Parts: sequence; structure tokens; C-alpha cells
Amino acid sequence: MGVEVRVIRSPKRRKTAQARLVDGHLELRIPGRSSKAEEARLIKLFQARFERSIAGEAVDLAARAQRLARAHDLPAPTEIRWVSNQAARWGSCTPSTGVVRLSDRLAPFPVWVIDYVIVHELAHLVEHGHNARFAELVARYRWAERAEGYLIAKSGLTSPSADPLDDAVTPEGTE
Repeated sequence: MGVEVRVIRSPKRRKTAQARLVDGHLELRIPGRSSKAEEARLIKLFQARFERSIAGEAVDLAARAQRLARAHDLPAPTEIRWVSNQAARWGSCTPSTGVVRLSDRLAPFPVWVIDYVIVHELAHLVEHGHNARFAELVARYRWAERAEGYLIAKSGLTSPSADPLDDAVTPEGTE
């Protein structure tokens, strides 16, 4: 990463770490007792988050979702946003509210992969489960099979039997 990281150790901090961009550098505040190994782990973690955040800013999710909804005859979401708390899934959808959330881990991926995940989530606004009708809706996206393969490879799975796209569809809005 090209940005300088400035680590500030605080004797008052006991457990939490915090990072923010200050004057062009990443300022990382960590507990004073943190080991060098923990410091290195936190630097890597927050650098990755920062990079994903920057990459995500370059993608207009609302505009992409509107365009993809029209192109694939799917409903548009009421809201679509990046989230940083999805470590095991690429996206999630709450059909009752129309809210779609995409993992910020997708942000640096090619836009055709992000589009596939958007289509996948929009299909859940019509069909909640992963049944045959759902598969037909998602298959309208011309790069669906290629994007699925890309996501399987990026997920680190050795077998596609554990579905990396098994997102959380939450009819009642809970995750």
C-alpha cells in the first residue's frame, strides 16, 4: 500500500484498535501493550480495509443496481450499500425492505463480478430461496457462470459444494 501508516500506542487502550485517514496517512491507534506481531496484524487488517473502502468509492452501486434491474427485468433495491461485516458471504438481501448489502471484499474485484452479485441479490427480491426459479433469474446475467467461478476461486474453497454465494436472505430483516 502506498499510504504511510503511523502507529500510536496508547496505555489507556486495553483491547480495541482504531484507524483513520489523517493528512494523507493512516493513523492507527492500538493498545500500548500490543506485541509487535499484533501490531503487524492490525496494520495489515486496517490497510486492507482502507484499500477496500477506496475501491468501493469508485463504484456507484445505486446506479449499477438500477441499470442491472432494468436490463434483467428485476426489481430495483430500495437501498444498496457496501458493508464491512460480511466475512463469510459476498452479499445479503432483506426482501421485506428491499435492502441489499455487498461485502466490501468485492470492491477490488472486476465490475462484472460485482454486477453478478448485484443480480444475485436482486433475484432474491423476487425469489427468496435458491430454487430453480431463482437460478433462472440469475442466469439472465450473461457472465453468471464465469462470475460464480471467479467467486469460488476467491473464496478459497476447494470444492464448490459449499456455496460461497449462499447469502443471508432475511425475510424479517434480521441477520
